[in-house]
Amino acid sequence: MEKFFKLKENGTNVSTEILAGITTFFAMAYIIAVNPSVLGDAGMPWGAVFLATIIASIIGTLIMGLFANVPYALAPGMGLNAFFTFTVVKASHFTWQEAMAMVFVCGVINVIITVTSLRKLIIKSIPPMLQHAIGGGIGLFIAYVGLLDVNVINFKSGKPALSTMNDHNIQVFLIGLLVAIVLLVVKFPRGWEWLNKGALVIAIFVAALVGIPFGITTMQHSMNLGQAFSQLPQTFGAIFTSKGFPSLFSDMHRLPFVLITIFAFSLSDTFDTIGTFIGTGRRAGIFSQEDEELMENGNGFQSKMDKALVADSVATFIGAIFGTSNTTTYVESAAGIGAGGRTGLTSVVVAIGFALSAVFAPVISAVPSAATAPVLVLVGCMMMSSFAEINWADLTDTIPAFFTGVFMAFSYNISYGIAAGFITYCVVKLCKKEGKQVNVIIWVVAALFIIDLALQAAFA
Repeated sequence: MEKFFKLKENGTNVSTEILAGITTFFAMAYIIAVNPSVLGDAGMPWGAVFLATIIASIIGTLIMGLFANVPYALAPGMGLNAFFTFTVVKASHFTWQEAMAMVFVCGVINVIITVTSLRKLIIKSIPPMLQHAIGGGIGLFIAYVGLLDVNVINFKSGKPALSTMNDHNIQVFLIGLLVAIVLLVVKFPRGWEWLNKGALVIAIFVAALVGIPFGITTMQHSMNLGQAFSQLPQTFGAIFTSKGFPSLFSDMHRLPFVLITIFAFSLSDTFDTIGTFIGTGRRAGIFSQEDEELMENGNGFQSKMDKALVADSVATFIGAIFGTSNTTTYVESAAGIGAGGRTGLTSVVVAIGFALSAVFAPVISAVPSAATAPVLVLVGCMMMSSFAEINWADLTDTIPAFFTGVFMAFSYNISYGIAAGFITYCVVKLCKKEGKQVNVIIWVVAALFIIDLALQAAFA
């Protein structure tokens, strides 16, 4: 174990790595309950998504630990699962099988761009301002999804309004939200830091318990592990059936939007992952500046970051085969890194945690959406920190960033947010006579968005 993970070389030991793995697992375990709830809104069977979530997390995290030897964990991404359900399936009227086929293509594309020089072109084509705007906008979007999920905001009068608080679902949601906020914000004494790191999981558990006397949490429709496995064939390999790839490309009128959606999946996944690696890995010494330069300028597997990006991409298309949206590297891995995790052994421990969680299917399946919605809101809140990196005093940055974030939330569509950002960025640069500074990739994608909107208008 010492030789394989190079523990001494990385300044760590087995006990520290195990503790770090346990810390990371509990910091991100909320996804086990949240992901089936979100994808269930797309019409996918709960049990199949529950298992697909666990399987994709185990495989992706093991690849990360054993191949890249870095202490990061993977699971279906928040924001990306909401994009899958509420933008691609509900708003754009693709079937979940077609949407899953797009996720698979995204994973394959990300592997290709990671091992070739295409990666460098894409990374450098998107200005940092738009990268931050996309991250913050997705945060605003999923927070909005969480509020709508339990009807905190309603449209009964034809315009958005705050609901009355006499609904039991809203009451359970508010209790869970309050618990999560308290646990996230309060600085606990030494030895009790696990309350901060496990805040979201604890909040789900407390809200679910509170939901019992309200009749919101019930075992009436809960599912055991055997029943979950019986549903897995419904999603496993569904992308290769007639409802998957053949159906996705059967209507050429939809092709521009299909390409844009795949691009949006890939863009969000890639920059979210790179941001996590650089933001947490550089500070802890896991990735050096040399790693980042090799990642941006080289091909193949010249650095640990190259290998980690490949692990992230492979996990996405494996997850799509089993039946879950984009699997990505979790920023909650920072909790384990903060606890001393420095090698892939931390990741292996996280993978074991996901495997053991499968036996709790009956309990997890009874968790109501009122208990998971607070997680959507608060994860969205944390993702909005990306807006802080934008220079709001400069209209050249402000206008594209504003339209990116606002259109994502208010149009209930992440793709349209990216479209608004790219198009207004091109317009602003043209007005400033700086059109030549806009990368050709931005021009092409903006043109695809305009073509898609024109086709929608023509065939409406």
